[in-house]
Amino acid sequence: MITVKNLNKTYSMGEVKVEALKNVSVHIEKGEYLAIMGPSGSGKSTLMNILGCLDTLTDGVYELDGKDISHLTEKELAFARRYKIGFVFQSFNLLPQLTLLENVALPMSYAGIEKHTRTVKAKELLEKVGLSDRIDHRPSEISGGQKQRVAIARALANNPSIILADEPTGNLDSKSENEIMNIFESLSKESKTIIIVTHEMSVAEHTKRIIRFTDGELISDKKI
Repeated sequence: MITVKNLNKTYSMGEVKVEALKNVSVHIEKGEYLAIMGPSGSGKSTLMNILGCLDTLTDGVYELDGKDISHLTEKELAFARRYKIGFVFQSFNLLPQLTLLENVALPMSYAGIEKHTRTVKAKELLEKVGLSDRIDHRPSEISGGQKQRVAIARALANNPSIILADEPTGNLDSKSENEIMNIFESLSKESKTIIIVTHEMSVAEHTKRIIRFTDGELISDKKI
């Protein structure tokens, strides 16, 4: 599913070069459920952005579904993001003026899916995350945990094979955290590849594998 080999990422800040990732190599199989951990500035979010085709590597190789995508154009990367990868963020990123149904349906409109089909699919996804009774509500009318469930439903809209979640429980209480992690676990049983970036051990312990970063380097990779 995902293979990175000797991946490096360097940012230029004026005359200063910052090595965000240093010679990282990792392989992730289809259907794996794992966490990427590390302190702030360790490189974990940089890796997630590269895996999610939101950023490009400086050198090395990134293979997605057996295809080297290290040097794709922005248009080609956008295609990969739209159809292969779903994103879940700490801040939810829901559009406040839209209903929950409209938020979930939005990625399908970008993919050119006709209105009736995307409405039916959005209702199914909201039911999947336990919010079928809230489809006409707006984000301001629901709790943080419910917002994250909507965000997960939206991430699933175009049936991606990979879900990337960046600190998905960072704004939630412990009860909501467990509810969200239970949803991720159920998705992993459907052969979705789930990658969670977190600094919380309570979150990482729900997964099956933990990869740790420090100062841009992969320091451990263990199945649990």
